Amino acid sequence: MDSRLTQFAALNQKDKAPAYLSLVSEILTRQDQSLIALDLHTLVETVVQDVGIVVGRQVLSELVRNLGTGSISDHNLRKRIVKETLNTLQPRIVSYEEQVNSLRFQLADLLETEEEWSEAARVLMGISSRSLPDEEKFRVNIRIVRLLLEDEDSVQAETYYNRAASLSNSTSDRETQLQFKLCQARISDYARKFLEAAMRYHELSWLAEIDEEERKEMLSAAVTCAVLAPAGPNRSRVLASLYRDERSADLPSYNILSKMFLDHILRPAEIRTFEERLRPHQLAKIAISSNDQLASTIDDDDSAEPSTSTRRGPSTVLDRAVMEHNLLASSKIYNNITFRGLGALLDLAPGAAETMARKMIEQGRLKGSIDQVDKLIWFDAAREEDDAQGKAGGLGDVEQTNEDTGASFTKRWDLQIRMTAANVETIVQHLAEKGFVQQPAVAA
Repeated sequence: MDSRLTQFAALNQKDKAPAYLSLVSEILTRQDQSLIALDLHTLVETVVQDVGIVVGRQVLSELVRNLGTGSISDHNLRKRIVKETLNTLQPRIVSYEEQVNSLRFQLADLLETEEEWSEAARVLMGISSRSLPDEEKFRVNIRIVRLLLEDEDSVQAETYYNRAASLSNSTSDRETQLQFKLCQARISDYARKFLEAAMRYHELSWLAEIDEEERKEMLSAAVTCAVLAPAGPNRSRVLASLYRDERSADLPSYNILSKMFLDHILRPAEIRTFEERLRPHQLAKIAISSNDQLASTIDDDDSAEPSTSTRRGPSTVLDRAVMEHNLLASSKIYNNITFRGLGALLDLAPGAAETMARKMIEQGRLKGSIDQVDKLIWFDAAREEDDAQGKAGGLGDVEQTNEDTGASFTKRWDLQIRMTAANVETIVQHLAEKGFVQQPAVAA
């Protein structure tokens, strides 16, 4: 190899390109592949250091093209050659930017087949985007997001998602747009914006371009996020939409969806079954504030009894969602309930159960009042039927506002119609009395 390269160095500049190109083909077509990596490494170093940029680009482009078309079938050997070539070219990326980018795409493909998601993403992060069109930049960023989410690195994935979002109008390719929408849903899911994620997943589950099995998975993800979403009218609408979707009946999580929508109390066995299907970020731990811990221990005389729970609050997002749902469901069943009875229902200490009810009443998510003397929670019997529907909580305290449904305007319109009809009837009767009109006879 060294003697051949010495001979090529003495050639005229116009003869060097064909000579090096023939050497590349010769090395790649060898039957004995034991020295291919070493010889190609020597060739690349010589081309980069001793040959001009014009010839160097031709030779390296040919090498990259052959590597990309599968001239080397051995996966590990090809991966080694691509890595070594990248390491040699990286210091001269300004001169060989196109070749370096192509090698990075190839290396990312190889790592992705090995399910080295984060490593493949880091390789793509090193791509120089100066010469790439906006559409290609968009695809690269979306691919990085997808790879990072496979390893649940949602923080870094959100950074590249934001970069992709600024380029989302640069492509009209339907497949790329669908990948972007899926990344939107998954980023919202990992960021625990469960309501937004549920709506995006449900929207994707209707698209015919997506495989049937994947659409079913997206529908299941939509149900999961809706169950974990913060309380409010919007969440109630999402639950209603999913419950009325006939495809939901075939999902394993349909039982908990129907019970949440219908305000039925959820039992521990049902929760455990649902919890087994949750991903780690959906089981985020919740820290109980010192004020809540203190409030849950005040006047907690019943906690000494063996049958009384000692839990001071929900420990996960799912815990909070289920406890608040069960509290709201109990308000549909009972006129009042003792602190101890509510604690037994929620698997909380009586003081902690009172604290949860108090916070929900303060936030307007539960209609009722608390009698601390008799240790009773009174539920408002005059509440509207749907006031507390679907208010099981997700992360954080949600400030609730009454939704303007336009009911007052509807009643005013109905009153105007009744008054108009009554006035018309009075006029007709007056005209009939004067003989100006003849009322039809009513058959017996």
